[in-house]
Amino acid sequence: MATIWPFRHLGLKVLSVVLALLLWMIVSGEETVERGLRVPLELQQVPAGLELTGEVPATVDVRVRGASGTLSRVSTGDVVAVLDLRSARSGRRLFPLTPERVVVPFGVEVVQVQPSALAMAFEPSASRQVPVVPAVDGRPAPGYVVGALSADPKTVEVIGPETAVRRVTEALTEPVSVSGARDRVQQSVILGLIDPSLRLKNTRSAMVTVQIVPAPLERSLQGRPVHLRNVAPNLEAQAIPSAVGLTLRGSREALARVEADDIVAYVDLAGLGPGQYSLTVHADSSPEAGVTRIEPSSVQVRISSGK
Repeated sequence: MATIWPFRHLGLKVLSVVLALLLWMIVSGEETVERGLRVPLELQQVPAGLELTGEVPATVDVRVRGASGTLSRVSTGDVVAVLDLRSARSGRRLFPLTPERVVVPFGVEVVQVQPSALAMAFEPSASRQVPVVPAVDGRPAPGYVVGALSADPKTVEVIGPETAVRRVTEALTEPVSVSGARDRVQQSVILGLIDPSLRLKNTRSAMVTVQIVPAPLERSLQGRPVHLRNVAPNLEAQAIPSAVGLTLRGSREALARVEADDIVAYVDLAGLGPGQYSLTVHADSSPEAGVTRIEPSSVQVRISSGK
C-alpha cells in the first residue's frame, strides 16, 4: 500500500491555497451592480403551417445583476431573450417573457424583462401564383419610346399569411434602366413584394426584356373646317373661328396614308337652342393615326332662328 506524504510538494500546495484565497477576496470584494440592456429577441419553434403577422419587436429591455467586473465584460450579444412558440395557434395569443427565458453568461442574474409578455397574431400559411410586372427607369434616346415589356418567369409563387396572400396581385422587379437606349434592353433583375409579410417561394430574380421602338411621328393639318352637327330644324349656326388646326400622331406608314379629308373636326349642337355657346371641338380619325391636339380646342358658336 502506497504511503501518502501530506507534505510532498508543500510549496505548490501553499501557493494554490494563497491564489484561491486572493481570488476569493477579489471576487467577494467586488460591488454587486445592476445594468439595463437592450437585447435581441429570438423566436423559436414556430409551428409549421402558421405565419406570424403584424409587428413583432426585434429587441426587449432586460435588467441584469452581478459583480461589477462581470457585468463590465457583458456585451449585448452575450444576452439573448428566447421565446418558444411551439404552443402557438391561429389567432391572437399572449406569450409570457420571464427572466427564465433570457440566456445570460455565468455569474449574471436576470432581474426584470420588459415587456413581461408579448401579444402575437398567427394566420394559416397560404401560397399563390402572381404575375411578374417589370418596371423601367429613364427615357430612351430621342425619337424612341418604350414598347412591350416581358419577364421570364412570367409568374412566381408567393407565400405568407392567408389574408395577405389573397390581397397580393403582382410581384415587382427592380427597375430596368432604358436611358438613351435605341434597341432592345435585356437585364436580370431582383424580384420583390410590397407587403413585407410575404415572401417568394423559390425565384429571386427575373430576366426582363424591354422593347425599344421608334416613336410615333406627328403630322399637322392646318385650316380644317369645323363641321356643325345636329343643328335643330329651323335654326342656323355659325362657328368662330370656322377652322382649326389638327395634330396627328402615328407610325410613318399610317400618317402617309392619311388624306386631309379623312380627318373631320366638328362640334355637336344636339339639344341646343338659339344663343351663343363655347363648345369643345372633336375630331373623327382612324385608330392608326389619332388626333392628339386641336388648336383652338373650343370655338364660339352662335345659333339663331332660320329666316
